[in-house]
Amino acid sequence: MKKILAAMLAMCMVTAVLSGCGSTPSSSDPAPAPSSSAAEPAPAEPSKAENEKLVVGFAQIGQESGWRDAETADLQWYAAQNIDTIDFKFADAQQKQENQIKAIKSFIDMGVDVIGLAPVVETGWDAVLTEAKEAGIPVIFLDRSAAVADDLYATFIGADFELEGRTACDEMATLLGAEGGKVVELVGTVGATAAIGRQKGFTDQLANHPEIEVIDSQSGDFTRAKGKEVMESFLKTYGAEIKGVYAHNDDMMLGAIEAIKEAGFKPGQDIKTVSIDGVKAIFEAMAAGEANVNVECNPLLGEYFFTTAAKLKAGEAVDHRIVVPAEVHRAETAAEDLPNRKW
Repeated sequence: MKKILAAMLAMCMVTAVLSGCGSTPSSSDPAPAPSSSAAEPAPAEPSKAENEKLVVGFAQIGQESGWRDAETADLQWYAAQNIDTIDFKFADAQQKQENQIKAIKSFIDMGVDVIGLAPVVETGWDAVLTEAKEAGIPVIFLDRSAAVADDLYATFIGADFELEGRTACDEMATLLGAEGGKVVELVGTVGATAAIGRQKGFTDQLANHPEIEVIDSQSGDFTRAKGKEVMESFLKTYGAEIKGVYAHNDDMMLGAIEAIKEAGFKPGQDIKTVSIDGVKAIFEAMAAGEANVNVECNPLLGEYFFTTAAKLKAGEAVDHRIVVPAEVHRAETAAEDLPNRKW
C-alpha cells in the first residue's frame, strides 16, 4: 500500500509541473507585456494640412473704381462658394499703403497659409514682405506688382500692362487716321504698376505713330471724380486742339466724358477715346456713341487666385508670372456685347 501511494504522489507532481510550463493564461490572468521588437506602431495622426482649410489673407487697395469692386466681389464670391475648404480674410486699405502693410502684418500674426496683395503703389514693400518670407508665408501679387526681389513673392497674377498700353496706342492711331492729332493722357495712381506699365507701353508705341502727339499727362488717380477734374483742366488749357484722350482706366474716362460734354464737345466724335478695363458703364458709353475703344482687363480673378494659393499651400511649384488674357472692344459691337458683360 505504501508503495502504491508513493507512486501516485510522484505522478501528480510530474503532471503539475508539465501543466505549469505549457498552460495558456485564463481570462483572469494578466496579459504578458509584448516585447519592444514586436510592438505595432501607433496609428499616424492626420496632418495639420489635412485638417485645416486653406486660410488666405488678402489686402485690397480699396474701392477706387468699378473694376476694383468687381475684383473684390469675385474673390468674395469664389470664397463663399468654397466655404468648406477656404477661410478668406479680407482687408480694405482705402487707397493707403500703410493700411495694406498693417493688414499684412496682421495676416502674418494669424499664421495664414497664403497672403494676397494688390499693391497700391510699386515701392515700399521690402520690409513687410521680408517678414512674410521669414514666417514661411508665400505672397501672391494680384493684378498689380511691386518693385521687390523675386524671392519676396511667389507669383504675380494679372494683365500685361505694357501690352495694354501698346494696344491702346495702336487703337488711338486707327481712330485718328493718317492725319493723327494731339492727345491728352489720364494717368492712374502715381507709382502704381498699372499706371507705370500702361504709360510706358503707350509711350513706347508712339515711335510707330509719329502722327500722334501726347501734349499733356496728369494723374486722375484711377477715380471718376479726379478724371473729370483733370479733363476739365485739359480742356481749359487746350480746348479744340485735343483730338483724343487716353485713360488708364474706364472710371477716369467716364469722368472725362462728363467734362467733354459740359465743355460743349461731343465725346467719341470731336474727341476720340481709348480706355482700359472693360466695366459695363464704358460699354454703355460706347453703345451711346460717347466712347470709342476699350482694352479689356479682366477683374474676375477669384479662381486664378485661390487655385494658385492652394498649390502653394501644398508645396507645388507655380509660374512666377501668370498672365490673364484680355480682348479689345469697340463701339461698333458694344450694344451687342453689353448684355454679356459680367462687371
